[in-house]
Amino acid sequence: MKLRSIFLATLTTLLFLEVNAQEVSFKTEYIGNSGYYYLPPGEKPKEKIGEGKGSAMVYQGGVNIPLSVKINKNNRPTIWGVGLSGAYVSLKNENFSEQMVSEIMNLQLGIYHLRPLNDKWTIRASLGMGVFLPSTDLSKISFKNVLASGGVVFIHHLKPNLSIGGGVAINSALGYPMIFPAVYLKWKTEGKFDVNIELVEGLEVSAGYEFNDRFKLSYALEMNGQLALLEKEGKDVIFSHQYIVTGLRPELKLGKTGLSMTGMGGLNLFRPASYSDRTLKGVFAGGNDYYFSVSPYASVGLKMKF
Repeated sequence: MKLRSIFLATLTTLLFLEVNAQEVSFKTEYIGNSGYYYLPPGEKPKEKIGEGKGSAMVYQGGVNIPLSVKINKNNRPTIWGVGLSGAYVSLKNENFSEQMVSEIMNLQLGIYHLRPLNDKWTIRASLGMGVFLPSTDLSKISFKNVLASGGVVFIHHLKPNLSIGGGVAINSALGYPMIFPAVYLKWKTEGKFDVNIELVEGLEVSAGYEFNDRFKLSYALEMNGQLALLEKEGKDVIFSHQYIVTGLRPELKLGKTGLSMTGMGGLNLFRPASYSDRTLKGVFAGGNDYYFSVSPYASVGLKMKF
């Protein structure tokens, strides 16, 4: 399955915000300048698209508010909550013969529910709606820019530190309801040195060392992205912007306030950015494989848990 279709399938799981605590977060990301390429189907080598190149600045944040929390005898929570998230992307594209999207704004609001079925199984459900714009002009919002999503995942707690699950996700990214498979994975070791693998809100893989109660340093791999729903040449299209980044990620806890600062310095490994028709055939079409090549990456963020 192409990265674009995987991204659309995880739109619902992106609304499955972390539900263990009330949390507010904000992050700024810089993706450095690099050339623009096309990857033809089959074994053909990649092709550079003229002198096209680009960089990006990403600003994103979110707030997660559990409205009701109950803990059972097995220490498993039953939670009802709401989550609000937003992202703004400034794309600095140069030397393109065709018009490219220069900015993206995504705003999402969702409700979620987590409930243990027994000591080994939990059900997790969400329902949300978002606005996905190729600009910051809210007066231009139309029904075509709105996407609804929902999903249900059944989670099996194999061990105290390992949970896997599966279910279905549904969203209207193609202009009509479409069902995708949904996958959940969370594994974490404990101690001074820990390994963490999550497929919950996108993809995150990390291995870190906790030097003391306040400072931790990890090596991490993350996948994230944004999209815009718009009309181009009389057709409804999707402009998707995705990126896979890796590097060193320090985390500093600022006192006992629940506030922590994180950052990352490393590389953007792969950054697909292109249009596709807003149809099932368009999403899976081989002609969508346009991407920016490897470039420097840096981010800084704040997170507050209450």
